[in-house]
Amino acid sequence: MKVALFILSAFSFMTANAQRINREALVRRHTVRIQQADSLSSLSLGNGNFAFTADITGLQSFPDTYAGGVPLGTQSVWGWHSYPNTEQLRFDETLRVYDLDGRKIPYAVQIKEPERNKKAVEYFRVNPHRLQLGNVGLVLIKEDGSKAAIGDIKNIKQELDMWTGELRSSFTVENQPVQVTTYCHQQQDAISFRINSPLLALQRIKVQVQIPSPNGQFKDVGNNFVNYSGQRLELISQPAGIALKVLIDTSSYFVTMAWQQAAAMQMQNNRLLINPGTGAQFNCTVAFSEKQPSQPLPAFDQTALSSKTSWKAFWLSGGAVDFAGSKDKRAAELERRIILSQYLTKIQCSGAYPPQETGLTFNSWYGKPHLEMHWWHAVHFALWGRPELMEKSLDWYFKAAPLAKEQAQTQHFDGLRWQKMVDHEGNISPSSVGSFLIWQQPHFIYMAELLYRSKPGNAVLDKYKELLFATADFMASYPVYDSVKKHYNLGRGLIPAQECFDAVSTFNPTYELAYWHWALNVAQQWRKRAGLPRNEKWDQVLNNLAPLPKQNDVYLATESTPDCYTNERYLADHPAVLGAYSTIPAANGLDTTIMRNTLNLVWKIWKWNDTWGWDFPLTAMTAARLHDPVKAIDALLMPIRTNTYLVNGHNYQDGRLTIYLPGNGGLLSAIAMMCAGVDGDKGTNIGIPKNGNWKVKWEGLKKMY
Repeated sequence: MKVALFILSAFSFMTANAQRINREALVRRHTVRIQQADSLSSLSLGNGNFAFTADITGLQSFPDTYAGGVPLGTQSVWGWHSYPNTEQLRFDETLRVYDLDGRKIPYAVQIKEPERNKKAVEYFRVNPHRLQLGNVGLVLIKEDGSKAAIGDIKNIKQELDMWTGELRSSFTVENQPVQVTTYCHQQQDAISFRINSPLLALQRIKVQVQIPSPNGQFKDVGNNFVNYSGQRLELISQPAGIALKVLIDTSSYFVTMAWQQAAAMQMQNNRLLINPGTGAQFNCTVAFSEKQPSQPLPAFDQTALSSKTSWKAFWLSGGAVDFAGSKDKRAAELERRIILSQYLTKIQCSGAYPPQETGLTFNSWYGKPHLEMHWWHAVHFALWGRPELMEKSLDWYFKAAPLAKEQAQTQHFDGLRWQKMVDHEGNISPSSVGSFLIWQQPHFIYMAELLYRSKPGNAVLDKYKELLFATADFMASYPVYDSVKKHYNLGRGLIPAQECFDAVSTFNPTYELAYWHWALNVAQQWRKRAGLPRNEKWDQVLNNLAPLPKQNDVYLATESTPDCYTNERYLADHPAVLGAYSTIPAANGLDTTIMRNTLNLVWKIWKWNDTWGWDFPLTAMTAARLHDPVKAIDALLMPIRTNTYLVNGHNYQDGRLTIYLPGNGGLLSAIAMMCAGVDGDKGTNIGIPKNGNWKVKWEGLKKMY
């Protein structure tokens, strides 16, 4: 019923707005097509809470081959594990007290000695970690009885139809054709697949389900099939199908399978082999769940219907951007990136928790989300007219609030302190960088305000105001008053968004000063909407916050580094100084002429090869606010490795981070702003060049602040 209402709403949107864009044609002209095995071209299916990444067979048949590229992961928002704390290590053993402007503040950092403290740091960085839930692949048998290797897979033709969520894979093994069609259910964490091949009748295709063990490392690509002593598998027969109960230390979950044709099965260590009968077709559903299913699994046709219906509703909702007819040869590539980024962020980032930077494909930083990236993962949903997808993960802050309050109190601050690197419950991870970041703090206010703009009224206000006020309470208690300069400083004791600065000596970063000022102003607006007087302490900070540091008519990265444009150390990583006039309007006295000078200088001297994927949309948004659309487009399409978008749409960074979803989300936010514009600017298409080379149609996008 909910899906039907969503579709009705989507069609109502079309009628009300006399839709100008043929959305199906727009999406389908970017259908992903693969014709050769490439470890960077794996394709994912998912529903926001669960994702399944497949190789050229449409399943996960060659996990080792893809391990160094975009791995064949199966992950969920609920699947987590911790190794036993056999030494009774305590989190307080990761703390180091810093004396900062007369305040003694404990931070959880990567202590290297004594040995027990070092072990505590390592334990709480590793644990808990997100699980790779299982690997579902084909075992293809050659005529001589040997197992086919990836080199034996010929005549590859694979297509991902994003309009329906269908993955179609066809290939041959020794000239015998194989066709696999795969879908992900949109209301259950399950995949269904259909195999058609004469090899079935010859008993030369098996379905293999393997359960990897966690590797406890920064990166987990899901191919650790070495038996772990803490892992146990139990085979259970039940009405819903055949279930594997997976126990890994104190974690447990179920992998349930059901098929429609005759088949036999056998267990071999940590894998289950399903041997289809002699028919020409085999349909199977594999579901992953925290609890044992009590109802039958959806059949292949039911999963296909769920996928087709939900994806059509998604594409017909919210915004769309069409660059057809543009003369600039880069337009088609930009449009491809936009469509694929919408698809990828829907399946990887639209769940009920802030996502990790590599989504639900593989672990980076042990699978833990980074809250400073939450803006880049989620804000675009609201700007593209799908605020309900942003709200899902925004509600996680209620769950994490008790720990955020405890963190603020431990450090002698008011309110709620949102940390950078946390687990799904909100527990922080020791980090000599992450513990000192503060620019994630205003993100909650930004997203709550976006939600209010989409649904003005008491419902949103009453739901989020207490969290928002407590977020602002921390922001007002954090700055230090400088009795000589008569203003409040941010820091010492912080690391800016540009993470190459020393925590102890750094103070007054330009971006954070502007963001702090803007967010506290918004918090005061929320008090007014709630019928409350302005908060005097917030106003005291607002009215006396340190000015944005500048020198020679450009803004400095931080006040504490006047050499930031002459010292090469500070010309890499994120050009965060541009953030002061990128995602937010002018705040804390920002001068647009000085920001234009800053943009031009950064553009000229920055080490762009040492940046990250979201830096390019950040720069594009600054250029667009300054009405320099040519530079905005050039920033989005700058030919730099970390601005590469693979055939599957993923933003590639390097061999360690082969996918990076903040780049995809940032691109979508930038495009929304470049088309729909910003508050206080009556113009639209502010980031699209009006030189005759670009033609754009768009609808359903929302203005940025």
